[in-house]
Amino acid sequence: MDPITLIVTALAGGAALGAKDTASAAVKDAYAALKALVAKRFSGQPDAKLMLAKHEKAPGIWRAPLAAELGEAGADRDPDLVAAAQALMGLVDEAGARAGKYTIVVRGGQGVQVGDHNWQSNVFNTPAGD
Repeated sequence: MDPITLIVTALAGGAALGAKDTASAAVKDAYAALKALVAKRFSGQPDAKLMLAKHEKAPGIWRAPLAAELGEAGADRDPDLVAAAQALMGLVDEAGARAGKYTIVVRGGQGVQVGDHNWQSNVFNTPAGD
């Protein structure tokens, strides 16, 4: 899973579970910590902060716009933000976390695709002149 998708997924999962009375204090705290880091990343961007609030109420509608704002804000390069999202997903989806579903490591990748139920077709050609 790429970092932006991880962050948006964690925010959606935290919002869904955090609203329930049965959510543990650990989930609520991890969600609050992640939201605070995202809000800090959006410092000075009132439209982005508004989008974060709207995503909390309707994650399906605001997923793509929030992901775009996070990408523009460089959230994928913020190790604290990614770690907070991973920690929350570890609480929200323990089985997925144990299976490494939310682990992000890419080195020298070409045609990399991360996520569930993906389809990809790659054609790697030799550059002209080689």
